[in-house]
Amino acid sequence: MVRPAQPAEPVGRSRRPGRNTCRRRGVEARMATLGLIGSGQIGSTLARLAVERGLDVVLSNSRGPQTLSGLVEELGPQARAATAAEAAAAGDWVVVTIPVKAYPLVPAPPLVGKTVIDTGNYYPARDGKIPELESGETTSSELLQRLLPGAHVVKAFNNISYQHLAALPQPMGAADRSALAITGDDAAAKERAGELISRLGYDPLDAGPLADGRWYQPGTPGYGRLYARDRAEDFWARPAEPASRSDVEAALAAARA
Repeated sequence: MVRPAQPAEPVGRSRRPGRNTCRRRGVEARMATLGLIGSGQIGSTLARLAVERGLDVVLSNSRGPQTLSGLVEELGPQARAATAAEAAAAGDWVVVTIPVKAYPLVPAPPLVGKTVIDTGNYYPARDGKIPELESGETTSSELLQRLLPGAHVVKAFNNISYQHLAALPQPMGAADRSALAITGDDAAAKERAGELISRLGYDPLDAGPLADGRWYQPGTPGYGRLYARDRAEDFWARPAEPASRSDVEAALAAARA
């Protein structure tokens, strides 16, 4: 079971003399940077949540650091833009939030030994048909793990829209704190991913090995609608609704049935 991290003492930006030079008491310096490979809707939302909670952020995308200047300016001195390889090297957690078809472009060497959080979902219309995903032989996160044999891939953040992700964070212990499912094959990596999820305002829920990420992919009860007040087809445009641990557990059970 993933144990949520204890809340850290907040740090005001005025106390930060420079990037990566001041850390929160009781938190190791090596746990202070979030690297992002991909800075689209989910990636930029995670960056905002991270900066609001005192983490440094290194952003990247496929178009080059110069295209992220507006987002970096918005996020402030805790953020900088870089190449994908630089973001991978800098991150204590690294989030891969790109289309599945782009997975082969993820730089593997700087991710060796790191916890890599995959937010991806397979959409054939966008990604092209990938035979092993079409057949159900494997999942998109397992495919990423194959491409990153030295990393420890954990699947998370793929089943919540960016609008709801931004709207639902709550402090630890809040009655209306939402849970997010995570899967992975490395227990320590799931612990570390759970620490990040908790710091960003959610309860991590260990949903099993990486292969079980299939139970909260598109088309399952654990995907999308779970965090919407009105679970209509366009759930992402509906107001956010907290999903408790029991809600997520029930959705995963229904998907497995």
